[in-house]
Amino acid sequence: MVADREIDVAVIGAGQAGLSAAYYLARRGLIPESGFVVLDANDGPGGAWRHRWDSLTLGSAHGIHDLPNFPLGTPDPREPASSVVSRYYGAYEAEFGLRVQRPVRVRKVSRPAGNRLRITTDSGVWLAKFVINATGTWDKPYWPAYPGQQDFRGIQLHTRDFRSAADFAGRRVLVVGGGTSALQFLLQLHEAGAQTAWSTRRPPEFTRRPFDAEWGRGVERAVSERTRAGLPPLSVVAATGLPLTAQYQKGIDDGVLTSRGPLVRLTPAGAVFEDGSTAAADVILWATGFRASLGHLASLHLREPGGGIRMDGPRVVRLPQLFLVGYGESASTLGATRAGRAAALAALAALQGWSTSSQTNSVMVPNSQSRRSTA
Repeated sequence: MVADREIDVAVIGAGQAGLSAAYYLARRGLIPESGFVVLDANDGPGGAWRHRWDSLTLGSAHGIHDLPNFPLGTPDPREPASSVVSRYYGAYEAEFGLRVQRPVRVRKVSRPAGNRLRITTDSGVWLAKFVINATGTWDKPYWPAYPGQQDFRGIQLHTRDFRSAADFAGRRVLVVGGGTSALQFLLQLHEAGAQTAWSTRRPPEFTRRPFDAEWGRGVERAVSERTRAGLPPLSVVAATGLPLTAQYQKGIDDGVLTSRGPLVRLTPAGAVFEDGSTAAADVILWATGFRASLGHLASLHLREPGGGIRMDGPRVVRLPQLFLVGYGESASTLGATRAGRAAALAALAALQGWSTSSQTNSVMVPNSQSRRSTA
């Protein structure tokens, strides 16, 4: 049996936020595998991008952002995004010697006696002074419940299970969800010869505003107001609207991106909408998003009475040794790199003030105001 290993900082997850955090930890002097470790459940680099459907090309993908100090460059926009990003992340890990350990699945993070957090994995135990959790959302797809769902005779699948629009040529497909994945599915399915219908809870709101850094920071502020109060975070789409690209405008003009309104129930042969209209369907594609993958943190009891996790920047208020990136304001690629940096710098500042007491088991962690002076 492998003995428990001690580490200053453990980063869980090697997607955009996790690699950003690892880069800044290394840049500020921590040594991979002795000062910090990166644990990733995937078989190879790429984070959630490695699982994206084959027909999602780089040119049609949203939210691929550069990692720190390593531009993506100009890959072929016709290449699958999963291939491009996996290759890019792998090159990044090699360039900066981040030594990601994989596949390592974290089963549980707990608070044993003493100040270190205990990280139980399928390959051993780590004892960390601080943990940066960057596990994202891909492992926790959200399936809504509707009356008649068990009676539907066709196929039901989630974004996570989608592979190729060509699989549904000639079929009647109802896409449920109001995010960019739903838009991409509808256009690709239509092009592949499927008969599509679209259901959203609210009328789609498109915007021509460019998704630039200033706009992104405004969105993050709106989302962070809820997480600071311990409330469940808003989805990024709820705070941003949908980008009105030329491709999406054409889809609207062609009638492909026209919502039938809220879904009320399913029938054996299809769906009923709020206005009483119906649609026959062979397939229901639930493009209903994901929730933060935090099951391994359950024993820490982080949630507030309001249902969310109260945050101070990337730091969990109830447990100052834990930083969450990919939760709340950093739940999209818009803020993931910046959140990884913020978490790494906060952890490094906290390491400088690390102290233990057999009487109090206290951990000295700077608050968000004092951390700003160290960034």
